[in-house]
Amino acid sequence: MAACVAPARAEVCVASQFGVGDGYHGRRTASGRIFDTYATNPCAIARPSRGDLGRRFRFTNLKNGASIEALSADLGPFVAGRCVDLGRAGADALGIGGLGRGEGRARSLSSSRE
Repeated sequence: MAACVAPARAEVCVASQFGVGDGYHGRRTASGRIFDTYATNPCAIARPSRGDLGRRFRFTNLKNGASIEALSADLGPFVAGRCVDLGRAGADALGIGGLGRGEGRARSLSSSRE
């Protein structure tokens, strides 16, 4: 029996940083994991759809080409025009830490939850 695998989908949007000084660090995420904004392996992201929980994504900063692979562990962002919330480690790796947000491309790397 052949398995159907959905093609990777990508979207260009704005990513924002969360987890520093906003009360999210150390709290339980929608997936049940404890959010650690400083964790680098894997970087955690938030996506707006429950269907994305547990999926791996690659996010690439369109300004400098830096990219990370991250696990979708929470819901968000809740700001129009943004598609990803990044923990501090992910934002720093992409070169948007301290800036608060940056434009990039989010691409699903997995067709099912891990």
